Amino acid sequence: MTVPDFPPNTGPVEGWTPRPLPPREAVEGRFCRIEPLDPVRHASDLFAANTNPENWEWLGYGPFDTEDAYRAWMHETCTGQDPLFHAIIDKAADKAVGVASYLRINPAHGSVEVGHINYSPLLQRHPAGTEAMYLLMRRAFELGYRRYEWKCNAANAPSRAAALRYGFTFEGISRSHMISRGRNRDTAWFSILDSEWPAIRTAFEAWLSPDNFDPAGRQKQRLAHYLTLRP
Repeated sequence: MTVPDFPPNTGPVEGWTPRPLPPREAVEGRFCRIEPLDPVRHASDLFAANTNPENWEWLGYGPFDTEDAYRAWMHETCTGQDPLFHAIIDKAADKAVGVASYLRINPAHGSVEVGHINYSPLLQRHPAGTEAMYLLMRRAFELGYRRYEWKCNAANAPSRAAALRYGFTFEGISRSHMISRGRNRDTAWFSILDSEWPAIRTAFEAWLSPDNFDPAGRQKQRLAHYLTLRP
């Protein structure tokens, strides 16, 4: 994967003021709803949806042996402001089927990361999964954030591919960035900037349009098709 040659950007940021923190409010989409994770309401659905140990391979925690253990971890870890965990609700089933969070929220500099992404098999390869990423991006940029980040273990090929599929730009790899589950982790960095967001938003909205799906719910064009139309 080639790292782009980014010329230094030292220009002034006129009129900048710190951004507000993301609110603890639900975001509605067509396929899914994203809402602040509530251990009482969401633990049962998420535990039942994530019985495959492979789903936890690249996370620094889990899998959990019991629902009670999972719920206890949620109470300890997932109810703060940063990380701000969200449950992804499949609107058709009205069940929580995935998790994603904002983290490393930096209002002073206008940057925020999306992470702790755990899509259960009920959400993988489903339009709701792509829509969830769009909804989280949209909220961040509507709040005026300048930089939206995605980081992952550099060995996690599916996550790196997903970042590119969603329109992120690969920025490089931080070597020996951290230790995860007792092993070294090199970290791949990706980002979307506020200047890039309007074109990416247009691509997501074209992909999510009802016109892009046939009567059986199958996509007619991939998101990559619309992203390639960016100016």
